[in-house]
This record gives sequence, C-alpha cells and structure tokens, in this order.
Amino acid sequence: MYWRSLVSLCAGVVLGCRTGRNYPDAISPRYTGTATPLAEPSHHDTLRVVSYNIEFSQEVQRAIRELKNHPSMRQADVLLLQEMTAPAAKTIADSLRMSFVYYPTIYNKIFRRDVGNAVLSRWPILDDAKLILPAHSRYAKTQRTATAATIRFRDQDIRVYSTHLGTAADLGRAGREEQLGFIMKDAERYPRVVLGGDMNSADVGTIAEAAGYEWLTKKIDKSNAFGRLDHIFTRGFAPIGAGTVVTPPNISDHRPIWLIATPAR
Repeated sequence: MYWRSLVSLCAGVVLGCRTGRNYPDAISPRYTGTATPLAEPSHHDTLRVVSYNIEFSQEVQRAIRELKNHPSMRQADVLLLQEMTAPAAKTIADSLRMSFVYYPTIYNKIFRRDVGNAVLSRWPILDDAKLILPAHSRYAKTQRTATAATIRFRDQDIRVYSTHLGTAADLGRAGREEQLGFIMKDAERYPRVVLGGDMNSADVGTIAEAAGYEWLTKKIDKSNAFGRLDHIFTRGFAPIGAGTVVTPPNISDHRPIWLIATPAR
C-alpha cells in the first residue's frame, strides 16, 4: 500500500504536481446521515474513540469487518476516519449503525475520487463544520482540512475533530504545527475536546501537550511503516488507555488506533 502511494506521488510530480483540486468552500460539499436503526449507545461513562486512515477508501469492506469484530474497535462510540469518499463514509456508518458527517478536502486526480475526513458517532451529532487548514502543499498547492462535530454524549457536549495533517513532502513540521494550532484555536470555546487523525508526525503532539491536551497515544505501537504517525489528543477528559490495532495486510498503509477516556465533570 505504501508503494502504491509512492507511485502516485511520483506520478503527480511528472504531471506537474497538480495532483488534486481543492474544495475551498467551508460549507459544501457536505454529506451527513443517520443509520436506521441507530446503534445502541454504550451504557457506561467512558468514551471509546477509534481513528483510522483507510487509504483512499479502497478496502472499505475489509475495514468494516475489522471495525465490527476487533475487541478494541467494535464498541467505538466515535470513529475518526481519513482519506474517505462520501460513499465510503456512508457505507461504514450504515454498517455500524452510526451517524456521520463528511466533508471532502480535495478531488484527487490520480485516484479520481474525493478525499476527506469523516466523524462517525453512536451519539447524536448536534452540529458540524469544515475547517480549512493553513499551510497548503508547497508543490501540489492542495489544502488540508479538519471535519468537526459536536456530539451529545449522555448529558455532555463534546467537540470532535477528524483531521489529516500535511506530510513532510507537503510542508514540513512547522506547517503541521500551524495546522494543528489552527484546529486547537477553534476548539478553545469547548470544555471537552477529542482531536485525532493522521498527523503525519511522531512528535507534533508536543504542541497539543503545551496547549493543555492529554497525549495518551504518545507511546503506542507504530501505526505506519514510518512510525507512530496517528494520534488522538483530548482535553477535559481523564484518559484511561490507548493502543494500536494490528490489522490484516493491505487494508491500508496505516493501522487504526484507539483511546478510552472519561469526560470530566
């Protein structure tokens, strides 16, 4: 899967680096849905979050089997998904009987499909937004985004972000720090926050820690061939545990990660 992405990147360079077309509107395209019947919410006070970059949504059915059956993922209250298409986000949400919101970031000209971030929830989604992040790709000029959703977990509102920060080839560490800082600025008005996704960095979480977030995924097993690149940060929670899920080969070039935490009162 990594080599497939590398070949695509090289193809983009040959084609003049214009590998994607941005969706610059902060309101649209927008896709939402609620599966019928909605999954039964968990009967406990802990929140289980899973983040998964399913590479270009190419192995959705295999990913669904893992999400349904793996003990660390099958009871997830919230799913943060990256590299999604609208049909893929809806298929996963319907299969798991979860509500969802999805905003495409770009149209990828190599894979001929939209790519973006989705939030899926067993709990009601009260509102949502698309954040267009600063620091566009230095070569392709493509943007990065975060999909935000406010969910009602029992009697508390939680702001949730699913994001995919730039790669080292895109903009480097300073750019990723700027992108993460932009999301955290939006989150300042919320007392309880879950921020996760493909960070393309093993250490950008130091920025989140400096802003008062818990970084429980700091020491989990690697989520990618290049290391620990996927993370979940929380604020206003008491973290309990986190880990990486070992999945069958060729579903994605990333492994899903999970986190369990209890919202603070």
